[in-house]
Amino acid sequence: MTSTSPRKIIIDTDPGQDDAIAILLALASPEELDLLGITCVAGNVPLARTQTNARIICEVAGRPEVKVFAGRDAPLSRPLVTAEAVHGKTGLDGPDLFDPKMPLQTQAGVDFIIDSLRQEPAGTVTLCPLGPLTNIAAAFEAAPDIIGRVQEIVLMGGAYFEVGNITPAAEFNIYVDPEAADIVMKSGVKVTMMPLDVTHKALITRPRIDALLALNSRVGQFAAEMLDFFERFDMEKYGSEGGPLHDPCVIAYLIQPDLFSGRQINVEIETQSDLTLGMTVADWWRVTDRPPNALFIGDVDAEGFFSLITQRLARL
Repeated sequence: MTSTSPRKIIIDTDPGQDDAIAILLALASPEELDLLGITCVAGNVPLARTQTNARIICEVAGRPEVKVFAGRDAPLSRPLVTAEAVHGKTGLDGPDLFDPKMPLQTQAGVDFIIDSLRQEPAGTVTLCPLGPLTNIAAAFEAAPDIIGRVQEIVLMGGAYFEVGNITPAAEFNIYVDPEAADIVMKSGVKVTMMPLDVTHKALITRPRIDALLALNSRVGQFAAEMLDFFERFDMEKYGSEGGPLHDPCVIAYLIQPDLFSGRQINVEIETQSDLTLGMTVADWWRVTDRPPNALFIGDVDAEGFFSLITQRLARL
């Protein structure tokens, strides 16, 4: 982006390995992004682990001053479903982990989202949810006055052509808290969605892991070890040459939007059906008269995406 001042963002996350790369990418890109704070949510692993993981990542990046908040520990109205099968028991399996020294902020994550949107000028804060949308929806429900103040929500979630990765019909982040996703998609906020359709084109192949190792840095080593673990599950599942790097698509889009393309379409969330719970019913072919409520991203320049990640992580 060529704007004069960096864009203010809040990353809302449930770190997993791909969330970790997204956070590192944001921390390495201060010209484009001003990270106000990181709010954690239960998702890939339970909240106690996600808030620990977020702080580990900040410390690996040498950024212990970043504010990390604990948000909701369960979906709005459902029991929590987690994904240790994909991310390992810690969520960041792969590298040697440690207990972070930097503090967890005492304020609740949802309150931090509300306060930030009230304090910053209207239309200047972008929310970047990388996990279930529980914290965002809880903030909107508790403080409807903030909804109109959000600049944009750029989220990782949903699927159309790729359909589902946790059930045959649903993508994990939306499935974990479909009611929260429904609130966000009906909020009227400008939404840009990074579904599996695009993230499955951003595969972390062996040469791309080797490029991170070649940085010869703590961050490069940590990232490579995480991704080495992370890619195994999806390679077995999809028979692909590498695992999809979902969450960094959100941050890369904010830094270099021309890497991505998509369509303005209507996306509805299924909250009633047992069979298709959490499905993102994306009107890609515009066959309904439902008004568009999201920019649904469908394609990425994968080479450009990975060179951006490698170049930026080299700074840390």
